[in-house]
Amino acid sequence: MSTARTVIITGASSGLGFALAKAFLERGDNVVGNARSEARLNEAAARLGDPRAFIGVAGDIAEKATAQRLFAAAIEAFGQVDILINNAGIFIPKPVTDYTEADVDALVGTNLKGFFYPAQVAAQLMKAQGHGHIVAITASVAMQPDTRVPALLPVLVKGGLNQAVKGLALELASSGVQVNAVAPGIIDTPLHGDGAKGLGMLSPSGRTGQPEDVVAAVLYLTDARYVSGVILPVDGGSTAGTWH
Repeated sequence: MSTARTVIITGASSGLGFALAKAFLERGDNVVGNARSEARLNEAAARLGDPRAFIGVAGDIAEKATAQRLFAAAIEAFGQVDILINNAGIFIPKPVTDYTEADVDALVGTNLKGFFYPAQVAAQLMKAQGHGHIVAITASVAMQPDTRVPALLPVLVKGGLNQAVKGLALELASSGVQVNAVAPGIIDTPLHGDGAKGLGMLSPSGRTGQPEDVVAAVLYLTDARYVSGVILPVDGGSTAGTWH
């Protein structure tokens, strides 16, 4: 009998999402990945070796219909959904007075709606089957704002998601569904562009993290059987206190 699990990952075509897809596929699991662009999903599949266990579903994750299509594709191909990783997100750091309406709409769309709609569909499905994991990728700066990184909008949205994870964990606990978050600090991915390596000063460890650091945290949470409502920082100690 197969022990493969089916994992939905948003923002799966690059960065943390791609690293997560690769890790779950290497474990023998099935992955349904989402990104806005079908071309980028096809490129990601090619980089993954075009595995039969990977399906790409293109679309804007800020739209509920995209979340519904993701789950429908997973059920049709693999029969169930065991894990949802809400990874898709954008990060726009700037002084509060510089934010535009477009910035607000983009962050609310991708980071907030992109969490809520997939989580809503997952909750209904996972409650019915009596098990499942929902993991959100948030941000450690939402737990410990930093004067060197003015980022009110990410703090506002990701901080709200950290609390929402706790609320949803309580709501779904009796159904056997676990809900957690990983809150990365500065990780060397395309999200931070070419300057990621120079941002090590934002961690007391003096270095940036790697995608594999976040992957390890996600794998721990999705393997755990008695952990729910946890916000797990992966930030080299940035949220531990003041060091500068």
